Amino acid sequence: MTSYQLPQLADPPSAAPGTVYTVASGDLRPAANITCWPTQQQLETDLAAAVNALGWKVERGHAFDADKGHGFIDSQRAGIEVFKRLPVDAPLIVVEAVWQYSHHVLAGLRSHRGPILIVANWSGEFPGLVGLLNLTASLTKAGVKHSALWSKDFTDEWAVEGLRTWLETGELRHDTSHVRDLPALSDDAEVELGRALATQLAREKAIIGVFDEGCMGMYNAIFDDELINPLGIYKERLSQSALVAEMARVSDEEAHAVRRWLDEAGMTFHTGTDEATELTDAQLTSQFKMYIAALRISDDFGLDAVGIQYQQGLKDTVPASDLAEGLLNNVQRPPVLSRDGSRELYAGAPLPHFNEVDEGVAVDSLVTNRIWTAMGLDPATTLHDIRWGERYGEDFVWVFEISGSVPASHNGGYDKSYSMRQPPMFFPLGGGTLSGVSKPGEIVWSRVFIMDGALHVDLGRGTVVELPEEETRRRLEATNPQWPIMHAVLHGVGRDQLMARHKANHVNVAYAPDRETADRALRVKAAMFAELGLHVHLCGEVAL
Repeated sequence: MTSYQLPQLADPPSAAPGTVYTVASGDLRPAANITCWPTQQQLETDLAAAVNALGWKVERGHAFDADKGHGFIDSQRAGIEVFKRLPVDAPLIVVEAVWQYSHHVLAGLRSHRGPILIVANWSGEFPGLVGLLNLTASLTKAGVKHSALWSKDFTDEWAVEGLRTWLETGELRHDTSHVRDLPALSDDAEVELGRALATQLAREKAIIGVFDEGCMGMYNAIFDDELINPLGIYKERLSQSALVAEMARVSDEEAHAVRRWLDEAGMTFHTGTDEATELTDAQLTSQFKMYIAALRISDDFGLDAVGIQYQQGLKDTVPASDLAEGLLNNVQRPPVLSRDGSRELYAGAPLPHFNEVDEGVAVDSLVTNRIWTAMGLDPATTLHDIRWGERYGEDFVWVFEISGSVPASHNGGYDKSYSMRQPPMFFPLGGGTLSGVSKPGEIVWSRVFIMDGALHVDLGRGTVVELPEEETRRRLEATNPQWPIMHAVLHGVGRDQLMARHKANHVNVAYAPDRETADRALRVKAAMFAELGLHVHLCGEVAL
């Protein structure tokens, strides 16, 4: 008999017959969890009614916390403790009406042996659909089998039948017939360009600067070196504390020069004096210092693209990073000189920025930047959240929306762009956005993601449409009116097809001047990614 103290492991509980267990992953920010809790409660009530109507019972896997004012799993440790008390083989539904941090529940979901369903409400009020997409993408990367379902209130026939199928079989499959693998490409000028750019990248290499990985629990957005190094892409791992330190070295006059440039370019700043609720000049000055600091550090390390996490590292230290990010992504932007004043940094070109340190977007934006530059097109790129959408007229029009950062050229210029204070529940120290309504035109959309341990990319074509002002305002008020919005129609890709297939909360977009050019640019992109060794998939109506 051993004299060592062996751990006493509790036997896992048994699943009650005919019972579905639920959990809810939430934000790390208490203000967001408290604000969003009533909407979460409504979704859980709607879902429970649908499950009960199908003859099953619902047992919530963790209780409402009166002291915290919400019932979300709000940390990784909390998630591990919750899953200790759940039957490991029970049917499990993760219910999301909000943005959530996937790593809060990833540990428990990795070891769960029962069927898993991720559900969200079809609503733009809070980013529940965005949270669902991030969690399903994270589970895809982790190799965890799961299903997903979405509905306004789980009373529609489509959602009810989907729920019934999952309850009876433990699996739910959606139509993804819009996706096809890239066929063999015949030689032409576009394929030649794509292959040449791929060869250049692999041989000469590029560096992406990462200001702290793992933003907001986005496990799917962390790309291992072993996957991206063969492409010729390497990481420079940087600390956001270094960014703050560099900001302190930037003078007020340098920051004010950025503001004057933007004022002369026609950008509108909606400012006030209340630091807690309004955008102030002091917040803007800090953001302009971040813009200058990011360029100087990028120059120090010879970066080809850069990503700032901001959440959670900087949210309690400095105002939002979004305004700086949008400026970096634009060709025309306020000039920034080296510390000694002898050189303009990245003159006449954007420094691609991948918001929220999404390294899938880093790969994508780097490739897009090189292709669009070689083709003589505006290389400004950005990512958006796939936030929500509704039909307008004959089309399903998506709300693509990101938290405050797009290149001004996507809005039609600085004179059509504006800056508003970030929502206090997400951004306690405020800071302005680089916002606007994306101009009508043709886009190429894409997503690089990890599946089955390998890099994949989905490529598609879309059109940004112009909606009446009152409809644009309605959609902004239904989501976040401070943030930039894109009205996107994806050709040959239905609402549920995109939701079922898309392996991220983000989508990367770049404009083309017309349909023919968009087709040519997409062909170059497909050829370049294929030459780099990615699994390339075409989505919807794509002419190659």
